[in-house]
Amino acid sequence: MLHVMNRREVLGSIAASTVLATTTLAHAQAKKGAPAPGPFTPVAAGSNKVMPLSFNPAKLPGLSEKLLTSHHQNNYGGAVKNLNAVELELDKVTKDTPGFQVGALRERELTYANSVYLHEAYFENLGGNGKASGEFAKALDKQFGSAARWEELVRATAMSLGGGSGWVVIALSARSNDLRIVGTGGHSQALAAGAPIFVLDMFEHAYAIDYGSAHAKYIDAFFANLNWSALDKRWQAARAKR
Repeated sequence: MLHVMNRREVLGSIAASTVLATTTLAHAQAKKGAPAPGPFTPVAAGSNKVMPLSFNPAKLPGLSEKLLTSHHQNNYGGAVKNLNAVELELDKVTKDTPGFQVGALRERELTYANSVYLHEAYFENLGGNGKASGEFAKALDKQFGSAARWEELVRATAMSLGGGSGWVVIALSARSNDLRIVGTGGHSQALAAGAPIFVLDMFEHAYAIDYGSAHAKYIDAFFANLNWSALDKRWQAARAKR
């Protein structure tokens, strides 16, 4: 005989299905090594903090403590300070705020936010021994054919920005799910929805104290101090979100 569920049975079935689906998703995430999503916690305007260096700036061969400290405190620290100031100004915006003022604040917000984010990634991927290892290194070889080839492309991109300003980024593309080398002339150009893995600062403040205009020597020093462990962690985290 066909059994027709009553309301209590239907609700019980739905609840059981929800629990099963949640458990299955959590199990799948754990199996992939993906971290469970954290709580949604909006950050208050003007509350950005300067992140400390993860390495001893006196111990990076080819990059002086004076250069690294100045870069961290003045350029990165200045970007954090300016971002906070802009966020607080945007918090005051109303429907009567002139459009040109809102537009200018939004442009500055994007510039400073990207500067903060890229500087943090840049400093985080320093402090290593420069020896390629891990899954990200394998992914680079697979994407570009060899370690020599991807490094050649990165160095050529960096050299094209020498004497000016910009960033070289290797990003995981959300659209094509592969790696892309991006050369930007400022803070507000980026690969849309790309997750930065490798970040090289090519603004003059990143090398002029040590090398003047000899940016090729700075690029050599950067590669010699590249932290592949940090790059690998970023790669794993970015892949887990795909």
